[in-house]
Amino acid sequence: MFLTSEQLAEITTFRHSLHRRPETSGEEVETASAVIDALRAVGADEVLTGIGGHGVAAIFSGREDGPSLMFRSELDALPIDEISDLPYRSEVPGKGHLCGHDGHTATLIALAKGLGERRPSRGRVVLMFQPSEENGVGAAAVVADAKFAAIRPDLVFSLHNFPGLPLGHSALREGPINCASRGLKIALTGKTAHASSPEEGTAPTFAVARLLEGLTALGRGMTVDEHFLQVTITYARLGERAFGISPGYAEVWATLRALSDDAMAELVTAAERLVHLEAEAAGLTVSIEYQDVFPQSSNAPQAVAELRKAMTDEGVSFDDGNGILPMRAGEDFGVFGRVAPSAMFFLGAGVNHPGLHNPDFDYPDPLIGIGAGVFMRTVRNILG
Repeated sequence: MFLTSEQLAEITTFRHSLHRRPETSGEEVETASAVIDALRAVGADEVLTGIGGHGVAAIFSGREDGPSLMFRSELDALPIDEISDLPYRSEVPGKGHLCGHDGHTATLIALAKGLGERRPSRGRVVLMFQPSEENGVGAAAVVADAKFAAIRPDLVFSLHNFPGLPLGHSALREGPINCASRGLKIALTGKTAHASSPEEGTAPTFAVARLLEGLTALGRGMTVDEHFLQVTITYARLGERAFGISPGYAEVWATLRALSDDAMAELVTAAERLVHLEAEAAGLTVSIEYQDVFPQSSNAPQAVAELRKAMTDEGVSFDDGNGILPMRAGEDFGVFGRVAPSAMFFLGAGVNHPGLHNPDFDYPDPLIGIGAGVFMRTVRNILG
């Protein structure tokens, strides 16, 4: 390991401080400020701020020209109450670092510490602390930001912790690693009436019932392969909380998933066709919105090869993730794959560790050194 135990202890304390003060997507002001202070303390050559919102990027340049490597972590937490007895548990009601983004960020701070002590021989390393991953807008906002043109990378790397894998063991494969997903919000508008005379209004009641069943039926298979499609109803609302009103308004929310962006486009077409057919049959007007849009995320062979070599050199055990990859869950890291060859590996958080987004989840501190070691080895192998 390129850092001493004392340095790792300091970075672990930094992680705990982030854990205490979680901020959700788009609100990462304090988190970004803490990252900026840490990067300036280790002597980054340049620190860019306000990228795609509250994003931060640090640049460490070598003496000679060479490729640019980017390593990405996330800043945001979740709108979920943490349930734990940890001394550093969340101090913000209704918010918690329950996906491990505090640990991913601490891993890049550890990498920054090592790069501050020894720059790459050539090229440059960009550490990207991305905002708003959980709602799917952060990576796209970063890439669209004019500041990103100056740090456009040649290769991009990331990691994500994975409960269910043995602690410190990794999963890494070429090709698809995360499904495309998006939130579908349907609003149906008719006309209210007195509950004793429902025929005088236009209620969306039966349209909602048919959509709950029909949308779900668009799913196909439980195994994530090229045929996989999934529609999960997440919320439904019909009318008002009153006994005297026949409803005139309803909402149905659903999450759509498919292995590829092309398959997602086909699923969107099928879902919208069904919605419009049901609305027309019931005499309703309809509006459709999409939120939390995540493209498919895939690992490029070139980037995977570099991570495999680094893991082998570092003595980190890994396999190709059969049985867990590709994941159904969305991940906006796929946006960076459209910019340059990219790869994410999944670092085991423990076989019986609480799952991601569970209220008792906490990032295992030993993963900070393991992840940073793989990343630093990647830097040395490519840039010297």
